[in-house]
Amino acid sequence: MNHKTGAILVLSGPSGAGKSSLLNEIIDDIGECYFSISTTTRPIREGEIDGIHYHFVDEEEFTKDIEEELFLEYAFVHGNYYGTSIKPVKEALKKGKLVIFDIDVQGNATIINRLGDITTSVFISPPTLSELKKRLEARSTDSQDVIERRIDMAKREIQRISEYDFLIVNDNFKEAADTLRVIANAARVKIPGNEINDFVREWEDI
Repeated sequence: MNHKTGAILVLSGPSGAGKSSLLNEIIDDIGECYFSISTTTRPIREGEIDGIHYHFVDEEEFTKDIEEELFLEYAFVHGNYYGTSIKPVKEALKKGKLVIFDIDVQGNATIINRLGDITTSVFISPPTLSELKKRLEARSTDSQDVIERRIDMAKREIQRISEYDFLIVNDNFKEAADTLRVIANAARVKIPGNEINDFVREWEDI
């Protein structure tokens, strides 16, 4: 049975868990993908490029798009808005692509609610909270205040792992990448309920 449309892979986990590194490791092995780029009101960081890492906008523009219902999901995190535009996601799904989201637990809940039939969700975590703190401090990209807020957020997020299909503990990078590769490829063949119903009707051909 072949997919008529694409599928969705949600990746969540604390900042510093290694989501981007793991995805970069497997991206050439999981077929044609569309990586959903979030829109955010947070300041652009050194080395980031608008339209590649994020779509950077001011708060006025973001709230206007909220009013016009142009986001699949959005959230207010660490003092800034983050959201996912609907249009490019729908276009990618129509082309049969695997749409990959890197979003928080709030965003995952929204996507599961709206597109759960074609969604596979993965929570990626470092082995311990102390290891997370060590990684965040080693990055040297955030102030101590931001690091503390990220740690507090991670404590809350970890309580919602049961909402995900899979948990990957990123302790051994190669093993974590191998696991994510298997899950991503399996996500492509997850059959939505409407297609299953169509198959059953067609199968009963006597």
